[in-house]
Amino acid sequence: MNFKLLFICLAVFAIGDILGAWTKAKLSSVFVALMLFLAGFLTGVIPKDIINQAGLSQIAKWASPFIIFHMGTMINFKELIKEWKTVVLSIIAMLVAALSIFIILPLIGREAAIVSIPIINGGIVATQIMTQGAMEKGFSQAAALGAIVYAVQKFVGTPPASLFGLKEANIILNEHRMGIKREVFIKKEEISKEKEKTFYERFEKYFTPFTCLGVTAFFAWMSRLLESITPVNYSIWALILGALVGYFGLVPPKILEKGNSAGLLQMAIFASIIPSLAEINVADLAKLSFQTLLVFAVVLIGIFIFIYLIPLWKIVGSRNLAVGIAVAQLLGFPATYLIANEIATAVSKTQEEKELVLQKIMPAYVVAGFASVTTISIIIAGIFVKFL
Repeated sequence: MNFKLLFICLAVFAIGDILGAWTKAKLSSVFVALMLFLAGFLTGVIPKDIINQAGLSQIAKWASPFIIFHMGTMINFKELIKEWKTVVLSIIAMLVAALSIFIILPLIGREAAIVSIPIINGGIVATQIMTQGAMEKGFSQAAALGAIVYAVQKFVGTPPASLFGLKEANIILNEHRMGIKREVFIKKEEISKEKEKTFYERFEKYFTPFTCLGVTAFFAWMSRLLESITPVNYSIWALILGALVGYFGLVPPKILEKGNSAGLLQMAIFASIIPSLAEINVADLAKLSFQTLLVFAVVLIGIFIFIYLIPLWKIVGSRNLAVGIAVAQLLGFPATYLIANEIATAVSKTQEEKELVLQKIMPAYVVAGFASVTTISIIIAGIFVKFL
């Protein structure tokens, strides 16, 4: 293990985060980090096997089921049921994105299409599953495309989410100012019988960082074991197991945050994407740029046609809101939360108006990002990686 190279890796990730915070997420921290690594590989400043030499490869191998189980414990079934129309439209939008990419399969190639679809639908976990799967099968170009698509997708998703969200917010406020009343949700203390404590709540003091890591390791092992005896990928099993034990209150939600280890393991997952960029040379850049442009162009066109023009938008009752929900798959949480809040702040003159906008846009955006990126994309990646 080379501590100097470990420092360089972490320094690049830190630069990305600092610039992302400084620009208030207008400049993606992921994009900055990936582009710095790519520039370093192309110029020879950074060794191509830096992730392995830094000792991050081994951590990344076991971090994936840990993170996916952790994400499973975050699933809020009540919120998904309450916003079922948003979930349905999110699933349709993900299918539209997949269909759009399949249409250009002759132009970008079979492997590139298979790798790109779950990444367009999701985030870091789907990207890790697909790029690692592609690298293991020798499809380095497809893996590199996946890493670039992941780096760029927030740039592509943010403008339409903001634009159509602002349109919807202005409609809501115009109606309100003209006297058309909409119900504003006001949070009040609900008087109810004391809820019975869950297993986790009764024994919370025992869920120390080591206990949380031990529990997560057990279910990570179970997901790998189930993969070995079934045709279902470990990622799907880890998500299901996390959702089940979280739903029944057997473990704390966001278990790795309780275990003070979520940040380290997320960093390892991010690091596992980097080796795919090391395979790119200058001659590949034009081809990868063309493929990336084509992928996002057809996805946005497909969403506009199927979600905005064709009456699928009627599922949620608004064209503008439907497009925002559809592009949430490119963003995920917390980007969807931040965009919804920015929209409400930008158009509102009073706190009441802000609450009015938030009650309509916030649940839709947040649930859409959660359903697609946090949940369904992992299942899709677990299926698609088998076709490489």
